[in-house]
Parts: sequence; structure tokens; C-alpha cells
Amino acid sequence: MSKIVSDQADGLRRLLARAPVRVMAFAGLLRGMGVTSVAMNLAAGLAQQGRQVLLLDEHHPAAESVCSVWNCEPAGSVADVMAGRMDCEEAAARADCGVGVLSALQPVHAFDPLRLQPHQVVLIDARLDPAGNLSPLARMAGELVLVLRPDPTAITATYAGIKRLHYAHALKQLRFVLNGIADEADAQRIASNMAQTGSRYLGVSLESGGWVHSDARLPGARRQQQTVVEAFPASPAAEDLRRIANDMGQWPWRPAAATPQPQPQQPSMHAMSPRQATVRSAALA
Repeated sequence: MSKIVSDQADGLRRLLARAPVRVMAFAGLLRGMGVTSVAMNLAAGLAQQGRQVLLLDEHHPAAESVCSVWNCEPAGSVADVMAGRMDCEEAAARADCGVGVLSALQPVHAFDPLRLQPHQVVLIDARLDPAGNLSPLARMAGELVLVLRPDPTAITATYAGIKRLHYAHALKQLRFVLNGIADEADAQRIASNMAQTGSRYLGVSLESGGWVHSDARLPGARRQQQTVVEAFPASPAAEDLRRIANDMGQWPWRPAAATPQPQPQQPSMHAMSPRQATVRSAALA
């Protein structure tokens, strides 16, 4: 009996060890869209649901980065975790709301989402490169969410950016969040127009992820080094962000793209000595 129980426990541990990690990247195709604020608030909202959430900060150590706003300093980076120098819990800082925060400034050459466990949801506050394309880390996410303001300049820049991303990364599906809306009917109209334009002219499926009301309490929450979801949970923006966080669990699952670990290279036949070549040929026969 003890052996059966032991085998079952081992099987359960192996199952949990392969539990999926959902990775989503948040980006803006124009400055000032409020991407960092949206990503932080959604992370806090997911943590309030009891999820284990990790937020990767590609803007660290900039003044308005996740680490700066939450006043936390990770001990390591995503690169450290992927290279096996540190485990995720050791490297990440912990915000007061329970969200883990990890610097993603250093380039990541190999990405395995399972190394980010025990976190169930990983959000990336993504940074575009000088050409306006996604970072290597953001390209590995299972879901890309664009954040934009509901004004003509931002919408035009987003359309142009989506076309660029489509050709640069062969993207077929994107979500978008309208940030700072004043009127829900106007937000619904913009969301509908964007979805139609994406499929008709851009060759991309654009799906609305929701919208966030303009809210005077947002600056006050930031002064307290908190998100509006934490500081003012009854505010209109906080209610919108919690609704989006709840809806995220219903979005279709798209696994993150793990980068295979490099395999040792076998020496070519012409680089071997005659004796080595004979031994290898015999082994392959």
C-alpha cells in the first residue's frame, strides 16, 4: 500500500511540475497610452482573485516603471532565472498586493515559461525596440494586448503599428484595451470599428479586451505607490480593471512559445580524426 501511495504522490508532483503558465504581453504603439498602469492594475486584480501573478518589467529601472511605482527591487532578472542562476521566487520582488515583480531589462536568449512557476499568470510590461517592433520576450508571449487611448491620433498610430507588427512577426490575433474612456457608447463604437478594420484591411483578428474609464483617482493611487484597484477599489476605473481581469480567465488559451534549450553540437565527420570517424560510423550503423 505504501508503494502505491508513494507512486501516486510522485505522479501528482510530476503533474503539478508541468502545470501550464499563461504569459501575456501588454504594449502601446504610442507613448502615453498608460500601458504600465493597466498591466499593474490587472496584475493586482488577478492577485485579488487568488491567482499567483508575476509581472515582468521591461522598463526597469526607468522612473515610471513597475519597480519604481511599487518601490520594489528584484534580486535578479528573467535572464537569471532562465539561465538557472536563481529560481523565480529567489529572484522576484514581492509588491504589497502580492504580485511578484521581476526585471526583464537584460536580453533573454532562451525562454521556458515553466521556470516561472509557481506563478500561474505572467504579464509582461513590454518595451518596443527602436524600430517599433516587439522585444524578443514579448514575442514569446501567448497573448499580445495593445493599450491605447480613444483619440484619433492614438487610433491611427495603433493601426499603423498593427500593420508593422503583422509583417514583422506574422501576428494573426491581437487584443486591445481602450484606456481613459469618457463614454461607454463611444468606446463600443471604437471597439467595433477597430475589430472590423483589423479583419478587413490589416489581415489581423482584433478583439476588444474591454475599456477603462478616465478616473481622477489614478494619480492619487500612484502617489501612494499603489494601483487604483488597491487604493480606490470602488472607483470606476478599478471596477473596469477588475472586470477585465476576470474576463482574462475566459480568453482562449494560447501557450507561450518556449525557446528550446541549445543541444550540444556533434563534431562533423570531416573534423574528426580517422579513428574517431570509424568509431562514430560503427555506432550509427
